[in-house]
Amino acid sequence: MNYSSSLTPQIPHWARLRFAIVLLMLGSIYGCYDYAKPSNELKRILQEDKIVIATEYGANSYYLQNDQPSGFEYELAQGFADFIGVKLEIKPYYSDANMLKDLQHQRVDVIASQFAFSAETLTQFKLGPAYQYYTHQVVVHRNARSLSTLEQLSGKVYVQRNSQQAAILQAQLPETDNDALNWQQVDQYDDEELLLMVAEQKIDATIANSALVNVMRRRYPAIKMGLDLNVTAAQQWLLHPHQDDSLLGALLEYFGQLQQSGEFSRLIDKYFGHIREFDYVDTRAFLAAIEEQLPTYQPWFEQYSGEFNWQLLAATSYQESHWKRNARSPTGVRGLMMLTLTTAKEVGIESRLDPEQSIRGGATYLRSLYNRIPARINDPDKLYFALAAYNLGLGHVEDARILTQRKGFDPDLWVDVKQHLPLLKQKQHYQKTKYGFARGDVAVKYVENIRRYHDSLMYISQQENTTSQ
Repeated sequence: MNYSSSLTPQIPHWARLRFAIVLLMLGSIYGCYDYAKPSNELKRILQEDKIVIATEYGANSYYLQNDQPSGFEYELAQGFADFIGVKLEIKPYYSDANMLKDLQHQRVDVIASQFAFSAETLTQFKLGPAYQYYTHQVVVHRNARSLSTLEQLSGKVYVQRNSQQAAILQAQLPETDNDALNWQQVDQYDDEELLLMVAEQKIDATIANSALVNVMRRRYPAIKMGLDLNVTAAQQWLLHPHQDDSLLGALLEYFGQLQQSGEFSRLIDKYFGHIREFDYVDTRAFLAAIEEQLPTYQPWFEQYSGEFNWQLLAATSYQESHWKRNARSPTGVRGLMMLTLTTAKEVGIESRLDPEQSIRGGATYLRSLYNRIPARINDPDKLYFALAAYNLGLGHVEDARILTQRKGFDPDLWVDVKQHLPLLKQKQHYQKTKYGFARGDVAVKYVENIRRYHDSLMYISQQENTTSQ
């Protein structure tokens, strides 16, 4: 199973016929414009059966996971290609300037980027609908003091050239006002590298958007937010400034459908929902355990992971036992995968304290739970339900899904069900369920922790593979 599932909007692939209707409807948005026949840009893309979308390499945009493309912007791009019924050609860039140049010369159709382009740059292009908002944060080393105002910033500060961050510093910190500050615009580093440089104390600070900071502090726990600038920015795709509005109209329809169907909430939760909370001590302990304990057990995680990737099985084990082979809870569950005696018998293992047997048994049990989740539920939601059932029991998870449906939400989406799992602690709700009281809030945190550990393991594995090549 590929843990990184792609976004598949609920739109049939006979989208060409649908778009003949959609374009007519968009006439109400664009006044008297004649949508009786496809206008130039969208018509060209449909005729060529391909859309070329540019993005940058990065944790929140595009990367390869198990040799498969992944990333928030990539999934949005693939979803849009599916929506209009054409093939996607994704063009990832290392340089944002090159990406802009290619759009200006119409070598790409759209830029779908997490880069914070300056306001001046944005005025040179046609903008798609706003779909994500974030704030800018000054990021410093954990040992540095926090700031009350931007004027207190000092030392070596790097930001990306022609970015909103650079514009903020230019506007608020004239060069002559602070002799202790040496700030520069740079081309040779991206935002992720700048955050790593802060973690390694090669520079004193940078400015990054809050979404990226939430992701990267799991990988570089030595960074922290030194100041929230309370400058809210909108994320929007960029289009060529002189093209007609047909492609923009399709984007408006696409993002509107994503919001209405709940797919956008699911995608936001997949990439950002589990990283908002941060525990410095836990993150440091986990990174240390990866070096000291994981090598002993990794061969067995790889051997028994089956359709799951081994990092998922390892993350589940760490959440259960912190990779302590003799771990034991007050309720009697034991071993690396913390199995009950009953479960151990069901999956055919004799010793819960034997690491190999425990990993094999835990993998078998997780697989059995996964296979009992309704087949209509897609990954990663299906996997999240299985993980919650590993902690809470499948019956309680089904109770929560029923509660979710009763309240008018989607019982097949983790982003909806996790809001209702904590209701299993309240008598007014659990007395109406089949399996009764359960600590659903604990199960939610359990799943989110595994997702964070899994993300870190996947990142480290990717870095190791890149280094070895």
